[in-house]
Amino acid sequence: MPPELSAFGRTLILMGVLLVLVGLFFVVLPRLPGLGRLPGDIYIERDNVSCWVPIATSIVLSLLLTVGLNLLLWLASRLGR
Repeated sequence: MPPELSAFGRTLILMGVLLVLVGLFFVVLPRLPGLGRLPGDIYIERDNVSCWVPIATSIVLSLLLTVGLNLLLWLASRLGR
């Protein structure tokens, strides 16, 4: 097998794994208690309009994703040595 196809195959596998992880994230996310109703999340409801601005939830998710990705990159660099 040519090396180009081998690298392409690895890329497809990596993309598949990432897609599965993102899918699991979206399945588990609504089941987390309190997420979306944290102090700092703004919810305004008027007669025919409602507006939800999840500021605190966005900050929490950003911190969790940053820590998780940094751990993955750190592990990948340690295993690559």
